[in-house]
Amino acid sequence: MSLAPQELENTASKYASEAIKFDSQGARGMAITHYQHAIDSLVKLLQLYPNSKLNEIYKQRCNSYHDRIGALQQSHGVEPAVDPKASESEQKASVKRQENENDFEDLVMKEKPDVTWEQVIGLDEAKSALRESIVYPTKRPDLFPLGWPKGMLLYGPPGTGKTMLAAATANEMDGYFINVDASSLMSKWLGEAEKNVSKLFAMARQYAEKEGKPVILFVDEVDSLLGARSSEVGGEVRTKNQFLTEMDGVNGKGKQLMLYVIGATNKPWSLDAPFLRRFQKRIYVNLPTQAARENLFEQYTAKLNKNFSISNAQLAKLFDGYSASDIKDVCQAAQIKTVHEIFDSPDYHEPIEGEDPIQPRDLTTDDFKNIMSRRKPSVSLEMIRAYHKWSEEFQAL
Repeated sequence: MSLAPQELENTASKYASEAIKFDSQGARGMAITHYQHAIDSLVKLLQLYPNSKLNEIYKQRCNSYHDRIGALQQSHGVEPAVDPKASESEQKASVKRQENENDFEDLVMKEKPDVTWEQVIGLDEAKSALRESIVYPTKRPDLFPLGWPKGMLLYGPPGTGKTMLAAATANEMDGYFINVDASSLMSKWLGEAEKNVSKLFAMARQYAEKEGKPVILFVDEVDSLLGARSSEVGGEVRTKNQFLTEMDGVNGKGKQLMLYVIGATNKPWSLDAPFLRRFQKRIYVNLPTQAARENLFEQYTAKLNKNFSISNAQLAKLFDGYSASDIKDVCQAAQIKTVHEIFDSPDYHEPIEGEDPIQPRDLTTDDFKNIMSRRKPSVSLEMIRAYHKWSEEFQAL
């Protein structure tokens, strides 16, 4: 009788946790043995369930454990630095603190994002919703006796500016911006995702409570963490439940706690209903309007050589249905085309001393039309209809 996937996953998780514990204690032999046992369990899982959606994560974990085994076999590794004059309990606390910091050093942006509201073209409705939910309460909490929303979901097609919106919001505040990718959180260590979620929220609360500054926890691709699936293994269920529990704590822990959770997704229809209830604001970040596309073309072509006859309004009409990132790619492709012509010219030569280097010719409207014939929008009409349909049921501004 074969083992159920939950049993094999739990076995691999147990061995991995023990390996990490022995690894941190410097017990190389025991760490290697337990890493190998974890690999064996994962390999059996891959063999028994070759069509599992989680196989890519299992393969990544196998590779990570193999790499760690190799590193341990070659050296003694690096132990956390402690003060030799400190007491044993203080040294243990220092090691624990350093381990937690190392776990999330790639998640925390040490400086405020260098993105302003002006750089986020269009999206006025989304900007307004974020301002009234985050910026205004941060500046004047006394004006909100009933509290304010702590959870916001940004959804819409890829490349429309969801991350830029969150970054611009953080930039306007004197606080912290914690940026985490949900898929990497799930796969950081097999069986550790649940603990990672707990530690992530604990760190965010610590910043908000002890330093008294607002904290934005931005979770990208949140559907990979909280999406509805027909079959889930135990680790996924526990991780989702842990996230929902933490969200309950954010929403219910005192009106004055300046901790906000912003989730971003391209697939809002895959999210569970319990998750949606915990995000009071659900904001549709849609494709740029005609006016927004004009501003985008003006911004992205400002540093390029272009013919005086080029009209941003005309370009905006030509590229109706293109996302903000699509438009940036189009402008980049047009510029690359003129650069290619320089290098492809039979008269091209490297500039000699004192000679002005050859510059690209002016861009024309035909250049953009040529790009449009070869570069289609990344968002289909079917996708747009799906977003509108979902918005009619669940949007909450």
